[in-house]
Parts: sequence; structure tokens; C-alpha cells
Amino acid sequence: MPILYIVATPIGNLKDITHRALEVLHGVDVILCEDTCVTHKLLSHYGIKKPLESYHQHSRLAKADHILEMLAEGKNIALISDAGTPGISDPGGMLVEAVRERFYDAVKIVPIPGANAALAALSVSGFPADRFLFLGFPPHKKGRKTYFEKIAATEETIVFYESKHRIIKALEELSRIAPARPVMVARELTKQFETLYHGTAGECLAQLKKDKILGEFVVVRGL
Repeated sequence: MPILYIVATPIGNLKDITHRALEVLHGVDVILCEDTCVTHKLLSHYGIKKPLESYHQHSRLAKADHILEMLAEGKNIALISDAGTPGISDPGGMLVEAVRERFYDAVKIVPIPGANAALAALSVSGFPADRFLFLGFPPHKKGRKTYFEKIAATEETIVFYESKHRIIKALEELSRIAPARPVMVARELTKQFETLYHGTAGECLAQLKKDKILGEFVVVRGL
């Protein structure tokens, strides 16, 4: 029975990969990835040489059909993202759905867990984590107001991602809708310049403006 592995990769520090993930990447026939250049760096670090094929949010339906055909031929495939766990704010979930629809239980789908930026940030936030709401990336334009209104109306701890291009606007919006709520902003998790900002959204914004706004961000809003 062919296997589709959903493999978590490091979110920054290359040491944050499991032995099991490395065994799987060594053993599969093909590795699907977002950016072949990014993945090549990871594989080279661990001496893994496997065929790479791109699969990302802009991939056409023909690419998904090609992947399904490889599984039909009996090939074992690993799906990875540039960083973290596939299917979390990336198109990996759509591929899993397509595999289930076509093959049902004729293809085994196996999760290989590991790093995840949202959970890493939540674990060091100090905020209640028995219940939380993960919202992925805010919309760029349409739906952005509604997105932040949902945050304002939600009582649980909230976790979301934001890019360096819009983190200032996100914190300004949080400061407007919930000025007193505690916030933690995590920048460059597991990397050399990892930084955690704590305070209200306004206080985190003031701290962030003193630094270079680089990398990806995880925002955790507390109660």
C-alpha cells in the first residue's frame, strides 16, 4: 500500500527535526515541497538525496493529478512545507482531501509530527492554553475588518500568524479593538534573532518599532 507522509520540518533551527522525520525522508520515493531551494538546504544538511517536486498554494490542478498518479503507481511520498507542519495555513490539507476522495483507504496517510510555530509561541506565552483559537493569517484586504472583529468578540486565547509587511497594522488594529488585553508577539522563533515581545498590543508595537521588522511573526492574544 502506498503511503503519503505528512512531515513536519524545522521552523528555523535545523536541529528541530525528529529522527523519524529524517528516516521517512531518506526512505520515500519523492518529496513534495513548497520551495525546492529551501528544501534542498535542509536535505543537504542531513545528506538526503531524493527527487523533489514543488507543491504550493499556486499549484495547478494538473499538479495534484500528477501526485495522485504517482500514488496510484505505488510510490511513497512525503509532503513537507518550507517550515513547520504541512496543512497548517498551507495547501497540504487540500492534497490530503484529494487523496482521501480518490483512494479512500487504498493509500495510507501518516502524520510525522514535529515543529509548529503557533504551538511553540503558545507554549511560552504564559496565557491559558487549555482552549485556544488559531486563526492563521489575517486576510490582506477583503475580510480583514471582520477577522479582527472576531478576535475582539472571542474570549479564548487567540493565536495567529502575520508577515513582516503587515505586523504593524495588525498590532495597531489589536490596540484599537482590545487595548487592555495582554499580547505576546514572537519573532523569528528558533532562529538566531528570536525575540518575544510582551505587553498590551500598543506596548508590543512600541517595542517592535525599535527593532528591525524582519522575519515571520506569531501573535498570541491572552485573556
